[in-house]
Amino acid sequence: MNPLLQDFNTAPFSKIAYNDYKPAIKKGIEIAKKEIERIVLNSDTPTFENTTVALDFTGEKLNRISSIFFNVNAAETSDEIQKIAKEISPWLSEFKNDITLNEALFSRVKSVYDLKNELTLTPEQQTLLEKQYKGFARNGANLNDTDQTELRKIDAELSKLALQFGENVLAETNAFELHITNQNQLAGLPESVKEAAHLLATQKEKDGWVFTLDYPSYIPFMTYADNRELRKKLAIAAGKKSFQNNKFNNEQIVLDIVKLRHQRAHLLGYKTHAHFVLEERMAETPEKVLSFSKELLEKAKPAAKKEFENLEEYAKKLDGIDQLQKWDSAYYSEKLKKELFSLDQELLKPYFQLERVIEGVFTIANKLYDLQFEEVFNIDTYHEEVKTYNVTDTAGSSIAIFYADFHPRKGKRNGAWMTSYKPQQIKNNNNERPHISIVCNFTKPTQTTPSLLTFNEVTTLFHEFGHALHGMLANTTYNSLSGTSVSWDFVELPSQVLENWCFEKEALELFAKHYKTGKTIPMEYINKIKESASFHEGMQTLRQLSFGLLDMAWHGSELPEAIQSVKDFETKAFLETQLFPDVVENCMSTAFSHIFQGGYSAGYYSYKWAEVLDADAFEYFLEKGIFNKEVANKFKEHVLSKGGTEKPMELYKRFRGKAPKPDALLKRAGLI
Repeated sequence: MNPLLQDFNTAPFSKIAYNDYKPAIKKGIEIAKKEIERIVLNSDTPTFENTTVALDFTGEKLNRISSIFFNVNAAETSDEIQKIAKEISPWLSEFKNDITLNEALFSRVKSVYDLKNELTLTPEQQTLLEKQYKGFARNGANLNDTDQTELRKIDAELSKLALQFGENVLAETNAFELHITNQNQLAGLPESVKEAAHLLATQKEKDGWVFTLDYPSYIPFMTYADNRELRKKLAIAAGKKSFQNNKFNNEQIVLDIVKLRHQRAHLLGYKTHAHFVLEERMAETPEKVLSFSKELLEKAKPAAKKEFENLEEYAKKLDGIDQLQKWDSAYYSEKLKKELFSLDQELLKPYFQLERVIEGVFTIANKLYDLQFEEVFNIDTYHEEVKTYNVTDTAGSSIAIFYADFHPRKGKRNGAWMTSYKPQQIKNNNNERPHISIVCNFTKPTQTTPSLLTFNEVTTLFHEFGHALHGMLANTTYNSLSGTSVSWDFVELPSQVLENWCFEKEALELFAKHYKTGKTIPMEYINKIKESASFHEGMQTLRQLSFGLLDMAWHGSELPEAIQSVKDFETKAFLETQLFPDVVENCMSTAFSHIFQGGYSAGYYSYKWAEVLDADAFEYFLEKGIFNKEVANKFKEHVLSKGGTEKPMELYKRFRGKAPKPDALLKRAGLI
């Protein structure tokens, strides 16, 4: 029997064979279609219960199977998995269209929606009804047959292109390595970095040291290697991913995706893809996003220019460099930071042993939200490195199952993300608890040292764990509104707000202990972490805004078919935010997975948007105390548990008592 088609609680990873996925997805689609059919053929008058609620509970089996498959495709992929993904993605996009373009189903949904003012509904029920109706309307239910056929074609093509884009980026990441056999070329690199590179070389059956484009290898090299030529070589390799004259080139794919998204938006009656996307976000319109970005740009640009000039001057004084290049940025920033604050990432790393940081984030979750984490070894995983935990409250009631996967592997894409294997919902009076996972790419342990994190990696862990809390503490009736199912520019609030605890003495003392001596991180280091938190914040803000503006340029363009060159278009979009000279052989768009493969198209601005929310929210914690139960309970009640049951601004104001202002962010960033 196919394990994916059996009833299971936690995902049965070890029992699944590659050839189980396709028949399981096929069967899942079949089951879901029957569930839809039951709603459509119901001869009773459409009601909220027999139509709206019934529809929300359809496709459960299919959703669980596909979430397992696509999570494996991201964290433990292989040629076979990628081949299956290409086959099943069009099936799923076709099925999605089968639902949203089902006239009889839409007619029932619409008839309940049309009566919405006469029904007595809770805010959550109103949201579900509204969201469901819009889900149909925004996906072509009101279109004529010809346009609906066109929409199906576009969606199938887009799902294939996004997959191909991601596969190309992964292939390019895996294809490059910097192999060093001359020890002198390692000057400047910390021992732990050299050891990790030597271990990698050994695994690849090579002499010397190997560096790759995976972040735990790439970032330390760019930060510490004295050899400028090698930094340049690595930076250019990273910057030309899928922008080379080979079969992994993504230029045409970018142009095709942008053009198809625009056509889709047009078909649905929107001016651009950005207008389509933003209608359902807190920001609402591209105009609002652009004015928000420009306002921050005005504040950040003078600071960024000044920081850049100082850094250039510093590099000139130190090494006689006339023109600062992109491959110099991390290197001289780290040196200058060390000089200004006597703060060295390598000094901090011994205090951030991965296991202790995990314990720390668990303790913080316990102090704030009364959660308890117990590592268990009887839950199936897709790789031996994945850790599993039972999460309970103080009464011992089950809150969630939590998976954590921390280190880079060949089959794992770069970066860090949170995902879910089972959503929370209340069904048949039973509160079904969620299964949540975080996936990261942190420095691996070596033969002599455990996994020691850079401070940046510590904040990444807290960030993803903030998303996980949003998933774990979900407490809504309907799964489509549960956990992180919120508007995209609100979803980063729980993750970004948790990062703030990494900078607080009271929190750091819980887990920042030297891996050899067990001594707590010295107070002077904590002060320096805080002092240096806004170091080069102008440049960082400018960089983040540049990505958001590039995204808006691609998706707010009214004539994407006129774009000839990806590189030229990108260069123009970066003009207002450019500090470093352009590198001819590099292009960001061809590897900008967030917007061309992930769900961030016309939404990259949301990182900055959520920073305004998170700085404003954390200010409330600071006023009352970072472990203040009253504030934590409000945050849990109005933000973390509520998912997308109401408009995010309403939920935020209920927590904070007022609308957010950018002042807290600008103050924190040292920009005012």
